[in-house]
Formats: sequence, C-alpha cells, structure tokens
Amino acid sequence: MKEEYKKWHSNNLSADFELLAFGHSGYPILLFPTSMGRYFENKDFKMIESIQWFIDEGKVKVYCVDSIDGLSWYNKGIHPADRVKNHICYDKLLLEEVSTMARQETGHSKIITAGCSFGGYHAANFAFRHPWLVSHMFSLSGVFDIRSQLDGFYNDEVYFNNPVDFLPNDNNPELWNMKIILGTAERDICKPDNERLSQILTDKGINHWLDVKENADHDWPIWRKMLPEYLSQLSFN
Repeated sequence: MKEEYKKWHSNNLSADFELLAFGHSGYPILLFPTSMGRYFENKDFKMIESIQWFIDEGKVKVYCVDSIDGLSWYNKGIHPADRVKNHICYDKLLLEEVSTMARQETGHSKIITAGCSFGGYHAANFAFRHPWLVSHMFSLSGVFDIRSQLDGFYNDEVYFNNPVDFLPNDNNPELWNMKIILGTAERDICKPDNERLSQILTDKGINHWLDVKENADHDWPIWRKMLPEYLSQLSFN
C-alpha cells in the first residue's frame, strides 16, 4: 500500500499543514480524525488497515487530514467568535487546497468525506456546506451540533457551520444527489445526534441511511467495521 506524507505552508491557515495519503488511484476520500486528533490517528487506530483492500485495489485514495480543533472549537483561551473564524480558515483550506489536490491527483470531480466522532462533524459540515463537491458523506458516530463548544455565543458564522441549524433551510439541489450514511450504535453517546440529523434529512426528503449497530459503543472497534461496509456499497464503475 502506497503511503505518502505531505506537508506545505497553507495561506489559508498562515501555518504549515500535514496529511497522510494512502493509495495510488481511485475515488478520493477526505478522512477526518476524532476531536483534536492528528493526521496519523486513523492509521494508528487501524482504520486504514480496515479498508486496505479498497486502497490496494485502486478503488479509493484516502487523504487523512490533520485537524485544528485545538485552535478552533476546543480553544477555550480565545473568544468563541475567533474559534469560529479559525474553523472557517480550516474549511477554506479543505476546499481550496486539499480537495483541489485530491481531485487533481485522482482525476475525479467530486470527493467523499468521512470521519468518526468529531470527525463525523467535520465530514458532515464540509459536505453540506459544499454539496456540489461531495458525492458521498459517511459519518461514523458523528456529532452535528457545535453550540456546546461556544459558551452560549451565536452568530451567522456559527449558524452556517452548524448542520442542524443551516441544513433545514438549505435547498441546494446537490444535497438530494449526495449519498449519505449516518452510522451509530445502540450504546453510542452520539446516537441522539444521528437520530436528530436523520429526522432533518427525512423532513427534507433527502434519501439517506441511518445505520444503528446493535450491541456496540462509541469506539474504534465498531468504526473499523462500519467504514469498509460503507465503502463496499460504492459503485466503482
């Protein structure tokens, strides 16, 4: 399996950015880490190993991106308005730098987003903000309401980065073309978040799959089973 470390100076972040890319061809996947996780987390916790067949067969190329959660949503040392602004810089990095690179390297016009836990927030928020760019969104035990990180602060920038707020009023037709899977589990602390988002999608008539795994928790063992199952449903023609 081809593994490549990438690092460059991001103008959007005004800082260096790192990621690991796995594979030589295939559908590009932006795979996010959990809360405040690093770009190597999905490798260390054997998520990449769980989908190695798809990578080795050239079905997908996975871009394990870094997070800046410690500078944005989890940064209690700055005003909540600045936390949101830092996240918006991250979103622009993903849009203008990472996604562009992934599409150029693979020759695909759209990408897949995926992530576990807080990575599920990132996967969903990016996909729903840029539905023209994302063909599939796989959230594994995701959380979708960011307001708990903002100490009661709220403005338009929070609204447009909080899927449970902006999605009900978003009528971009590309949303109805996206393939969406919300994976959760019976004992998942984020199960209510997934049920809430599922209801929003249902109310809008957006087709999706709310997959509730029996006898499972909010943890890596079930996530390592979910992602290859979800990838197996892709059409690689």
